[in-house]
Amino acid sequence: MKLLIGNKCYSSWSLRAWLLMRATGIAFEETLVLLDEPGFKETVFTEAPGSGGTVPTLVDGDIAIWETLAIAEYLHEKHPEAGIWPRERAARAHARAVSSEMHAGFTALRSACPMNLGKRYALRDRGPAVARDVERITAIWREARERFGRPGSGPFLYGTFTAADAMFAPVVARFDTYGIAVDAVSQSYMRAILSLPAYRQWLAAALSEPWIVAQDEVDEPVLVDLRQS
Repeated sequence: MKLLIGNKCYSSWSLRAWLLMRATGIAFEETLVLLDEPGFKETVFTEAPGSGGTVPTLVDGDIAIWETLAIAEYLHEKHPEAGIWPRERAARAHARAVSSEMHAGFTALRSACPMNLGKRYALRDRGPAVARDVERITAIWREARERFGRPGSGPFLYGTFTAADAMFAPVVARFDTYGIAVDAVSQSYMRAILSLPAYRQWLAAALSEPWIVAQDEVDEPVLVDLRQS
């Protein structure tokens, strides 16, 4: 299978699909399509005829899947052994619901705090709409951990890493780079994502990209030190 992705520093949706496949051990090759470059859509259409012309897009032979949740469902069907969704029915239903909520919502956070893994932003009030998004997101994390993150099952929302964790991984990155304060349970969950080997691999590649753009409110480059978490 081939996964078309955008710039690793900025493409939050590409991170979701890439991380899901890498963390669950599904083999694929990646093709980078630079965002905001002339011919972007034409390149995607060439690689994935009949797709939506966006990234991420998964190509499996003559099949093209170009929505992240659709990619997750396709992988779940093709690789049931990979644990894309939780095995327990109640946990699986909850994971799908919160993943859909992530897919469609939290526009204030996504607008005010676009993903840029190459920078750490100055601490400041991001406004009440962002605060409401943060409150809802952290409530989801706490509920998932309380209901389904049983002791010894692992540090992710439902114990082991699933598509729901992939969906929230860019949110973890935003909370980290923008210095957004969260509760202790959410901090623990963020550490699990930030220390995940697949995420570290993505981050290292993002920080090595030559087209990272400086932004006005940047204080310093991102240097994640998990020893201090």
